[in-house]
Amino acid sequence: MTPKTFLFIGRSGAGKGTQAKMLARYLEEQNAHVPVYYLETGAHFREFIKGTSYTSKRAKVMYDRAERMPDFLAIWNWSDLLLHNFTDSMHLIMDGMPRSLNEAHMLRTALEFYGIKNPYIVYVSVTPEWSRQRLVERHRFDDKTPEEIDKKIAWFNTDVLPAIDYFKNDPYYNFLEINGEQTIEEVQQDILSRIQW
Repeated sequence: MTPKTFLFIGRSGAGKGTQAKMLARYLEEQNAHVPVYYLETGAHFREFIKGTSYTSKRAKVMYDRAERMPDFLAIWNWSDLLLHNFTDSMHLIMDGMPRSLNEAHMLRTALEFYGIKNPYIVYVSVTPEWSRQRLVERHRFDDKTPEEIDKKIAWFNTDVLPAIDYFKNDPYYNFLEINGEQTIEEVQQDILSRIQW
């Protein structure tokens, strides 16, 4: 199987992380000789804000206030992971990014640098109401208050939707809009059925 690239994007609580991990397992089961690099920036960033540098401390303040990180830090985060871990013999799955139009433009330069052609954008689409309900139900440490949940929903509308429109209208990408308001298994089947193997 030729290495493929997938970017999972969607509202908080849409289940994109679950779907990305399921796809990673599927790819590994289909061909163990092609490794999967699963790039999820959250853990990397949480380690970074534990640091003692001036930048780490400032980022920690923003993180504790549930504020969206500036684009340059988000770009550094996934760029650093790609630089140190990615090779041309891997499937690449990027989970939950980019989160702005600026970041989407910068990501395009990285994908082209690595010679990646026609990556898949998997947009797991759910309504704001669905997103809010899932965030309340999962009660994760960064979804502690209704105000923090509302911030995430607002960020998606103002920052992420322009990036999604960009992906949708750029023929460089294979854009898949998937109804996320189904069972986990149904969402996964929709994704697999629309990939050109």
